[in-house]
Amino acid sequence: MSTDFDVVINDGTVYDGTGAPPAVRSLGIRDGRVVAVSEIPLRTTGETIDAEGRWVLPGMVDIHTHYDIEALIRPQLSESLRHGVTTVLLGSCSLSTVYVDGSDAGDLFGRVEAIPREHVVGAVDSAKTWSDPAGYADALEQRPLGPNVAAFLGHSDIRAAVMGLDNATRDDVKPTGAQQDRMERMLRDALDAGFVGLSSQQLLFDKLDGEVCRSRTLPSTYATAREKRRLNAILRRRGRVLQTGPDISNPMSVGSQVFGSLGIGRRHLKTSLLSAADIKADPMVVKAMGPLAAFVNALGADFRWQHLPVPFEVYADGIALAVFEEFGSGAAALHLADEIERNALMRDPDYRRRFRADYDATRGPRVWHRDFYDAEIVDCPDTSVIGKSFGQVATDRGIAHPVDAFLDLVVEYGDKLRWRTTISNHRPEMLKKLARCPGVQIGFSDAGAHLRNMAFYNFGLRLLKHVRDAELAGEPFMTVAAAVRRLSGEIADWYGIDGGHLRLGDRADLLVVDPERLDDSLEEYHEQAIEEYGGLSRMVNRNDATVALVMVNGQPVFRHGVAEPIVGQTRTGRFLRAA
Repeated sequence: MSTDFDVVINDGTVYDGTGAPPAVRSLGIRDGRVVAVSEIPLRTTGETIDAEGRWVLPGMVDIHTHYDIEALIRPQLSESLRHGVTTVLLGSCSLSTVYVDGSDAGDLFGRVEAIPREHVVGAVDSAKTWSDPAGYADALEQRPLGPNVAAFLGHSDIRAAVMGLDNATRDDVKPTGAQQDRMERMLRDALDAGFVGLSSQQLLFDKLDGEVCRSRTLPSTYATAREKRRLNAILRRRGRVLQTGPDISNPMSVGSQVFGSLGIGRRHLKTSLLSAADIKADPMVVKAMGPLAAFVNALGADFRWQHLPVPFEVYADGIALAVFEEFGSGAAALHLADEIERNALMRDPDYRRRFRADYDATRGPRVWHRDFYDAEIVDCPDTSVIGKSFGQVATDRGIAHPVDAFLDLVVEYGDKLRWRTTISNHRPEMLKKLARCPGVQIGFSDAGAHLRNMAFYNFGLRLLKHVRDAELAGEPFMTVAAAVRRLSGEIADWYGIDGGHLRLGDRADLLVVDPERLDDSLEEYHEQAIEEYGGLSRMVNRNDATVALVMVNGQPVFRHGVAEPIVGQTRTGRFLRAA
């Protein structure tokens, strides 16, 4: 047998991403591809990796990231790469940087995705050499990409570029015929360049940063039915994907997104919708999601919910958390960028009455459960409150309402007050059901955004841990092979990109996992400063003993959590064009 391999991986338990049972195999890799699959160990003049007792998996695909800014200035995207995510999708939630300039990008990304606005502006303005989707794809490939990237075109991006951000966020301004035509040309150009589709957003608590349009909702939320219908028609004809999120305050919005995937008298619209979550605030909603997807798909749709397969635990510094945007008093505080003005507002008795009323309101859909007894303080200059909930602080201090305890601490300590809560996905049994549901796609990490609020870069490993723990307990809910397929091949196939499989001839994007180290280290808290964001310390995941090796296009990029010298210097990833 030939020994002309760049790398061989011997005696690993190989999962190929199709859901087929694993087998102990040896892989020969040359020129970035798997060129040999053998039942016996292979020899090579290159590097030999012993994978006995370990799992060899196809690289995972993350369907929902906001790496659009980081890909321009820190393209190794190492926080995902180190955990075996070898393909990421950019351009989620209507936000991309294909057409807008730095200032508009700062307004679009800064507050919605909690990325410091000044760094968004600087990144886009310093990097932008392109004027269309093909140029954008080329620009990414000129950078030392770590993982592969695929992309959506953002609806808010093209709307702001065509109409101007001010006009694009006004109810009384509609696109002219010429502007509508231009948006449609932009979408066709993106699909021609290999973009996987269009992302939109109808959620009304995503608010703009900046001064001119501050606190308005995203441009895509102002789109007319005709505008959306014409853009969706292009996606239908081309068989590409619409990724979107509904206005959760309007049940008709959810229904139109779900049933809009149907193709009665026309081609169906592949639709990926945010999101399937077991929300504490409304535990009944999740029970309808799987059956609803099954129903519309049985009628001929091609519809999927996006789902994060781990508890949705979030952290906040003071009041800096997106969930406060979903009610009036919270949004009013976040509207004020100046800390002195914000503190004056939060001291005001009338404002506090409004906040208490919003907190106590029980009607209407919501994301946050609004329970300050279920919110633990993890850091504060007043160490006596650490480890307590705001409700407990109110009780200890004789304060009648937990909202007042919260606001008192925020006014006194600002962003030095750090706290956490779990918003959704808190019931393991419901997570098991969602992981198996065919109308659900695994992903939704939001990687690259909400840098101080959450870290789900290792979501795939955590799903594998959940599956393996259940097997070891004698209560399996799905096989490891099925879980691997859900994290890799199933997603790549649905989006039409070259990835997610580990068979003869496939590109060698893979990871080697020690199953014995799928342990509690996956859930530990860590932070890492980002030099490119002015030293901002972001939440990350660190479970370096779990992943022995990550390869992209046949090149080792991480070993036991340590980046290879080529990471950030040499391009290993590619811009993946939709088939």
